[in-house]
Amino acid sequence: MSHLKSRAISVQTHLRDQVADALRAALIAGELRPGVVYSAPTLAAELGVSATPVREAMLDLAREGLVEAVRNKGFRVTEMTEQDLDEFTEIRTLIEVPTVGRVAATAAVEQLESLRPLAQRIVTAAQEHDVLKYLEADHRFHLELLALAGNRHLVEVVSDLRKRSRLFGLGSLNETGRLVASAQEHVELLDLMVAGRIREAEECMRRHLAHVRSLWADGRADAAEREPALRLGGR
Repeated sequence: MSHLKSRAISVQTHLRDQVADALRAALIAGELRPGVVYSAPTLAAELGVSATPVREAMLDLAREGLVEAVRNKGFRVTEMTEQDLDEFTEIRTLIEVPTVGRVAATAAVEQLESLRPLAQRIVTAAQEHDVLKYLEADHRFHLELLALAGNRHLVEVVSDLRKRSRLFGLGSLNETGRLVASAQEHVELLDLMVAGRIREAEECMRRHLAHVRSLWADGRADAAEREPALRLGGR
């Protein structure tokens, strides 16, 4: 499991957090599959750590709705339905579209331009097929942009939604270069906001979220067609 083995666990930072990050990466890559039960000891062996931080990390993922505990067996990766995808997109649209309009109308140009390196980083990561850097930059861009509205609770809500609406199977889409168009929408959005074109910026965000929704669906479909990368815990 490359996304587990490649993420070396160091003693400098909290094991629980590092393990959780590694497991999220494996989820995104489609290496941990929906509906499959994984045992903490087996995952711990993959990561080269004890089972305790893996169980702790899995409990964190359970609170995010990514996995569920299976008594005496381990943790099952939760499955996301088409309805789930629609509902997450609807909520994000209701929150993020008007917030982008408000930020475009009130934020200083300097504040908006400070986000340009992040927008460019998203594009570069997509072009280089680096899905983890893509998601990290994408996550920071969206949350830092929304933070300009001055409502930290709004940012926390969107952050939680983004965790729950994980891009399962995104790795397969990344390999084909299909993330580049979505990545470039961040630069387009920023350009519109800097120019004060509020309605167009709102429409760009609406279109971007719809695009992300289609990527979710495509990623799930592609992953479903592939053989499971690893089936731990036995099913």
